[in-house]
Amino acid sequence: MEIADMGLCSAHRLPEALLDRLPQKIGGVPLYDPDYRWYGATLAGFGIVYNRAVLDLVDLPVPRTWADLGDPGLFSWVGSGDPRSSGSVHMAYELILQAYGWERGWEVITTLGANVRNFTSGGSQAPKDVAAGEVAYGLSIDFYAWAQVNQVGEDYIGFTMPDNLTIVNPDGVAILKGASNLAAARSFVEFVMSDPGQKLWFLKKGVSDGPVETALNRFTVLPDLYRRYRDQAAVSLNPFEWTSDLVYDSEKASTRWRVLNDLIGVMVIDSHQQLQSAWKTSMMEGITPDRVRRLAEVPVSEEACGRLGARWRDAELRNTTLASWTEFARSKYEVAQPTFRARLLNGLTLLFPLGLAGAMAVYLAKISLPSFRR
Repeated sequence: MEIADMGLCSAHRLPEALLDRLPQKIGGVPLYDPDYRWYGATLAGFGIVYNRAVLDLVDLPVPRTWADLGDPGLFSWVGSGDPRSSGSVHMAYELILQAYGWERGWEVITTLGANVRNFTSGGSQAPKDVAAGEVAYGLSIDFYAWAQVNQVGEDYIGFTMPDNLTIVNPDGVAILKGASNLAAARSFVEFVMSDPGQKLWFLKKGVSDGPVETALNRFTVLPDLYRRYRDQAAVSLNPFEWTSDLVYDSEKASTRWRVLNDLIGVMVIDSHQQLQSAWKTSMMEGITPDRVRRLAEVPVSEEACGRLGARWRDAELRNTTLASWTEFARSKYEVAQPTFRARLLNGLTLLFPLGLAGAMAVYLAKISLPSFRR
């Protein structure tokens, strides 16, 4: 945690019996500070939430990777928030770039973005849209996804964290230096990390020792609780049984955070209509690796993106750069404008998802009735 590195945290070593149950790392990521200045109170994972009922109805595949969401057969069936207004959505796109590399990562982001029906402002809306059947897939942080799984039912909503393409990160708890009631602060940290506190994170609402009003839908950091409370857990994944060889570079991500948000905004979101038109043209005229590569071109290298991060608060530099990027996107998508034949077929492709909307509403209503839940 940055505040620990800044010398703002007071160290507190947990009781040995509790510390022995807490792994030092998960997937190579520390779960607590070796100097005991902070502890991971819970974990956050990033993945894909999907509607099983919609997949069955429309014959769409269960997602396994981020790249799966760029399949042309998923056009208009993907949901996503805007990374400029959601840190969890930003993390999904950053993970794609780090997992696939800069060039291939932008191909995944561009084709995935072309399949997005519409970009919402926050990170919680896409999972809700998935649950409502508005889209079939959505980028999501784990607890937004689990909220929908528990509300609608695991038979209808699924959540996956792509193997070797994502991470789980600890959300920390710490004591600030100079705390006016140090004894109470230490007791609180011990409660959060103990069985009673951890059960509140991950048990279902209403079960013994679980939350009374609302499930928090979070992972516990104590591995043995997954085994002991498997049937009462609000989350069905055990992150300690999930493996990933992705080494996440937090320094790289932090340096380019704002630059990447703006780059995705210009290339994918603000020019979404033009991107979708170009993508539909590619589908009509034939998708090739070279066509995807050209569609996914960005006006800045990974190294240059990192260098811009240190100067991005310079308003004049940022505005000038955004203007040049906007022109780059306009020119790129203009080259891919459809022929008359493709334009006609593009219009027809829109009728398919729209025509399914009525059938979808009837189907989802039916499966919600008791007679259809036998």
